[in-house]
Amino acid sequence: MLMPRPVSFRSFPCLFILGLFLLALLAGCQQEAPPASAERPPTPVAAYEVSTRDLSRPLRIAATVEPRTLISLAARTAGTVQSVAVEEGDRVKAGQLLAQLDVAEAVAELARAQAQMASATLDFNRAIELRRRGVATEIEYQAADVALQVTRSQRELWQSRVAYGRIEAPQASMVIARYIETGEAVETQSTLFELADMDQLVLRLGVSELDVVHLQQGQLLPLTLDALPELRLEGIVRRIFPAALGSSRLITVEVLLPTTAWDQGVRPGFLARIDAAIDPRPDTLVVPSAALGSQEGGYYLFVIEHDILVRRTVTTGISRSRWTEILSGVEPGELILASNPIDMLDEQKVRIVIRHD
Repeated sequence: MLMPRPVSFRSFPCLFILGLFLLALLAGCQQEAPPASAERPPTPVAAYEVSTRDLSRPLRIAATVEPRTLISLAARTAGTVQSVAVEEGDRVKAGQLLAQLDVAEAVAELARAQAQMASATLDFNRAIELRRRGVATEIEYQAADVALQVTRSQRELWQSRVAYGRIEAPQASMVIARYIETGEAVETQSTLFELADMDQLVLRLGVSELDVVHLQQGQLLPLTLDALPELRLEGIVRRIFPAALGSSRLITVEVLLPTTAWDQGVRPGFLARIDAAIDPRPDTLVVPSAALGSQEGGYYLFVIEHDILVRRTVTTGISRSRWTEILSGVEPGELILASNPIDMLDEQKVRIVIRHD
């Protein structure tokens, strides 16, 4: 049987030192951990001071100036140009002679038709007298009446053809193009002149469906012209076309320029630009759209009160660009969280590091 080895007194100093080391290690492990309920540092955030802004919808669009009325005057009969009375740039009145075609044949036919009508008129008058005396029958009277009507129709036909040789202005306007010279032969429906009413210049704008709903007949729109940068004019919405053109989904809006535009140097073909505010909302209470959070039945945001977030339900209006209209829920001057509120909590402490006005 083995007996335990006796402990040597020489090992006591080593055991004593080892014990002290273990006690020190145990004491270090038993130091108090920081309490779980220690207060978190405030979260750095960006804030926005609620204020009003202009949320009017801008309309920026360009179009070419053109006459409201443009007339292509065509020949109604074939013939040779006998004379031309006007040239480009001339102002003409309604009914004024522009050119004369040679219609000598039609004139001769008209003279013959007039002679035939004179003869038929005499026969008709004789038939009336004979019927009154009881000599002519009713059939003879009716035959004379029909013959007179035929000759009258022939006269009117040739009067029209003679009139076709006279090229007249259908209304007061300006000659902007002339396509004929004296001595030229023209065919029926050949374009002879182009006329335009320079007292009524217009813009025909292609407007999107989002903008056209804010326009109405009679509305004034400011405009400028590239060719006349110092000139400021106001056009008036004359009409809004009833439907969009093709697949563009743009609706034509006709804007009438002032009647003095021509005298001020405005010419068809000039590029005009409209820069106007439609659906005016000059002093609208707004917040950044990014600051709004979605909730069932509406929206909310966080108001910052004494460096603490307070959740606030708000009623919103229109949104334009990066701003959203606030109808109720906050007041001007209040500070709100400017960023997305989804990761924030009600009554959370914050520290404002960026402030937007």
